[in-house]
Amino acid sequence: MQTAEIRRRFLAHFENAGHTVVPSAPLLFDDPNLLFVNAGMVPFKPYFLGQETPPWDTATSVQKCVRTQDIEEVGKTTRHGTFFQMNGNFSFGDYFKAGAITHAWSLITSSVDDGGLGFDPDTIWVTVLHSDDEARSLWKEIAGLPDERIQSRGLLDNYWHMGVAGPGGPASEIYVDRGPEFGPDGGPVVDEDRFLEIWNLVFMQEEITNVRAKDQFDVLGDLPNKNIDTGMGLERVAYLLQGKGNLYEIDEVFPVIEKASEISGRTYGKDHADDVRFRVVADHVRSGLMLMGDGVTPGNEARGYVLRRLLRRAVRSMRLLGYDDPALPELLPVSLDRMKASYPELEADFPRISQIAYAEEDAFRQTLGKGTQIFESAAIAVKDSGGTTLPGEQAFALHDTYGFPIDLTLEMASEQGLAVDEEGFRSLMAEQRSRAKADAKSKKGAHADTTVYRAALDANGPTDWLAYTDLTTESRVIALIAGGDSVPAIPAGSIGEVVLDRTPFYAESGGQNADAGVLTWDGGRAEVLDVQRPVRGLVVHQVRVLDGELTLDQQLEAAVDPEWRLGARQAHSGTHVVHAALREVLGPTALQSGSYNRPGYLRLDFGWNSALSPDQLHQVEDVSNRALRADLPVSAQIMSLPEAREWGALALFGETYGEDVRVVEIGGPWSRELCGGTHVERSSQIGTLVITSDGSVGAGNRRIEALTGIEGFDYLARERDVVRQLTDILKTQPDEVPARVRDLVERLKSAEKTAERMKAAQLLGAAGDVAATAKDVNGVAYVGHHAAGAGGGDVRTLALDIRGRLRDRPAVVVVIGDAGDKPAAVVALNDAAQERGLSANQLIGVVGDKIGGRGGGKADVAQGGGTDVSAIPAALAAVEAALSA
Repeated sequence: MQTAEIRRRFLAHFENAGHTVVPSAPLLFDDPNLLFVNAGMVPFKPYFLGQETPPWDTATSVQKCVRTQDIEEVGKTTRHGTFFQMNGNFSFGDYFKAGAITHAWSLITSSVDDGGLGFDPDTIWVTVLHSDDEARSLWKEIAGLPDERIQSRGLLDNYWHMGVAGPGGPASEIYVDRGPEFGPDGGPVVDEDRFLEIWNLVFMQEEITNVRAKDQFDVLGDLPNKNIDTGMGLERVAYLLQGKGNLYEIDEVFPVIEKASEISGRTYGKDHADDVRFRVVADHVRSGLMLMGDGVTPGNEARGYVLRRLLRRAVRSMRLLGYDDPALPELLPVSLDRMKASYPELEADFPRISQIAYAEEDAFRQTLGKGTQIFESAAIAVKDSGGTTLPGEQAFALHDTYGFPIDLTLEMASEQGLAVDEEGFRSLMAEQRSRAKADAKSKKGAHADTTVYRAALDANGPTDWLAYTDLTTESRVIALIAGGDSVPAIPAGSIGEVVLDRTPFYAESGGQNADAGVLTWDGGRAEVLDVQRPVRGLVVHQVRVLDGELTLDQQLEAAVDPEWRLGARQAHSGTHVVHAALREVLGPTALQSGSYNRPGYLRLDFGWNSALSPDQLHQVEDVSNRALRADLPVSAQIMSLPEAREWGALALFGETYGEDVRVVEIGGPWSRELCGGTHVERSSQIGTLVITSDGSVGAGNRRIEALTGIEGFDYLARERDVVRQLTDILKTQPDEVPARVRDLVERLKSAEKTAERMKAAQLLGAAGDVAATAKDVNGVAYVGHHAAGAGGGDVRTLALDIRGRLRDRPAVVVVIGDAGDKPAAVVALNDAAQERGLSANQLIGVVGDKIGGRGGGKADVAQGGGTDVSAIPAALAAVEAALSA
């Protein structure tokens, strides 16, 4: 049974049982604790935590998930995969244990002809929490399982909680017996390879606190509503139903292995080391495809770094399989072909996805070249010192800076006849992981306490939000909050939070800043500093009370600053215009990946792999301003999400949308986006649009900044003033300014080159005098010279010139310059000095120790730099002392 068919059957089973089918949330879900969604219940977490009221009593989903903590283990076991899909069914105070067990048993044991998965009931085992007699009885009653196939386990295995205070409860796990060829008999408590877990049913029934460990916490009592949260691993079920040995061989993954085998000439299944590499390739290519499909672009931090690491590990694994040509253009389309059945949006978006992926591989191939040079220098240094092992810190630096895995470093070291200090490398890796875990732990529990906001919402209902239509409202204070608690009043001079029954203020969202304005009442006034939605349906204003005292139930006027709102509308509509212009000029793959706007200013991030040329930027700006001049109508409509997608509306990557969405159009289909922001009524009201910058914000992602409205006119006026000043200084016309400036710059460069040549001539002219100062140190002619004002190139030239004048005897020359208040040192030895066993590479280390730096090179010439100019005399003396020893 194909994976997509298993997915379809799961959703159909629960939809037929009355569950609402909830689409998968994007992998970039907004959760302060997570880089990516890593479990099927994550999108439902606010409902389980009581932060929001669920819109359904029961739901089902197949959630895209990514787990990154075991990337190094991918391919080595049958269990570790980066991207996976979690089937789940959820009950929010509706059915409980009996319902969950009934639904699960029916799906897994019903025949294929009847829409089930067709597992043999005699192969099913389950585990329950040792104290959960109710679950044990229900499994016997509903499924007819005998006692010996219902095994008890402790809290570590069969109790679920989030690791923080909140809901928890016993779990019951469903296992399939794969047969005696996979291990010993005795159920999952004996062997979890033979008895493979496919489904975990969580019975959320208790409120816990003081969580100290997985099995150490205190139970406060029963939850008011008992909930169900289940998770079935789609890939695990697939490889069982497809008769495969592991998740890498299922229909959605194995075709990539087949293609990798074809182009590399290696055969899967013959060599364990190669098999691991094939599996890494298949897993990481699919994971990368899904991450890029949800808007992640490669980078050096957070989510971008995870994607970069996955893609580069796939490329490196292909290299270790003997394939040195670009691999992703061969492999990524194969993964797309297998995944588009479940995620058809990938095919439509593949031009953008492939552009990002292929550019990242190209960049990594260049990085590999640079890293290889670093490795070769380190290898030469080890050999020159008589060593045979590359230090662990250098292997770690290659891994951390250039993305070299240890297996690649081991391979390269072996080619050089060297070993690698793997223990030292792994120690440094362990330190890094410990720091990462400590950081993650410090962030755990970052879920905001929304109790006070929930109480306000429950007591008064949703805020009557009028930001689309009004600038002022007559409102009543229904809640006041300070320090996380409800308060009866906020005195003058204090900052607090205010909840009104109705408001015209826009709450920050979708990249648009919150409105500014004031609240006024009889005898008082407060400045609105920020506006947020801490829970769905509730608008909260952060204010500073300027006069009087703000009290509960106070009647007041809420007024948005009209100039602020006008500037915000211009900037947000301008963002949509620039996005449409980019797509018109660059093509449909130039999709927005993020934005920010405030009055008069907009910033738009979009997927693109190279800097925009001046002509392209001019075209984007020209298309944008022509759209303004065309006075295009701007409209907004509410529709269902499927209708919006059918209509061609663009959605922002990483955003989570409800069932009904707001679609904003500018000029009809020219610009059609999902958006909750405030906008002008016609494009001409934007005023003007001036692009001020274009820059990179990571591989495959660029950022355009622009000004709108009066801010745009002010910018152009300042530019005009700069040109006017230049024409006055240069005594020329505005259109002649660029040529005159270029001429001046060329003349300045020529003068600088002349000065440099004169300076070099002076230095070299002094070479003879400096060589004459050579002193005999232990039978070696030693010259230690401080070349005041000299930079690195001049220092090297001078040192080699002096060495050339000392051919008649062993000679060591050390020259240190101080240009820019930074020491630049060169050590040069002639052949006779080297025959005495001396090495420039060793002596540069003596210099570096003194001047606060480092260096390297070969036995005849080495160079380096430092930070302490005052230590130059001490460095020269230290070399002399080393020669005397």
